[in-house]
Amino acid sequence: MSLRPYHSLAPQFVNSIKLTKKPIRNCKFSVSNCISDPNYSRKLVLQVKEKLERDYYSLPVGKNGRDDEEMILWFLKDRKFSVDKAVEKLTKAIKWRQEFRVSELNEESVKGVAETGKGYVHDFLDSQDRPVLIVVASKHLPSAFDVVEDEKLCTFLVEKALNKLPPGKEEILGIIDLRGFGTQNADLKFLTFLFDVFYSYYPRRLGEVLFVEAPFVFKPFWELVKPWVKSYASLVKFCSVETVRKEYFTEATLPVNFRH
Repeated sequence: MSLRPYHSLAPQFVNSIKLTKKPIRNCKFSVSNCISDPNYSRKLVLQVKEKLERDYYSLPVGKNGRDDEEMILWFLKDRKFSVDKAVEKLTKAIKWRQEFRVSELNEESVKGVAETGKGYVHDFLDSQDRPVLIVVASKHLPSAFDVVEDEKLCTFLVEKALNKLPPGKEEILGIIDLRGFGTQNADLKFLTFLFDVFYSYYPRRLGEVLFVEAPFVFKPFWELVKPWVKSYASLVKFCSVETVRKEYFTEATLPVNFRH
């Protein structure tokens, strides 16, 4: 049997392929299609809801529970509309909320650590209508409180900030005032917890983080933390007090920390 050379076969092979400009109906959906097609998004929400009910029946229901369709849709967006990935991340988040007793956190339960002034939610929105969570790093002393108390305050403030979101807005602004920061304020465990909270439990809620007036001693600490916070490091902007004043607030809405 003789073999025909490749170049004699190629034209036949190419001619056998019929090119068409018609769309392929059985292609996989895209994220943009899911966002623009509410019916398909709704279908995916119901798939996640049913899967959670079937496989994780013991999880709580209600607001921020396994049947919270608004929360389900948010996690679907975060996981690029992958049902399995959304279920995995949602399960982790709902379990954490249950174990950490997030719904029970209030002003009284975090009063002791909050009185240090190390963190608070600003009364006004920023120039982009985002709620503002402010951390005063010089007032954070890791040895002063149990780490769980700091984590509770952090979670309470995130919840409080999110509750201030205006209609149509989805993200908050974080400001870390680093004036007066010293090695005694460095807390690797807490800072990684802060970013992990946003990644795992409040995905896509942190729009930007301002590191204000970072001293030289902070830079090595940040280089150590960056690998732990992964993609969230790209949200960080080092800036001056003057930048905060001019670009993020009006004179009437400027936080008191940055008025002097």
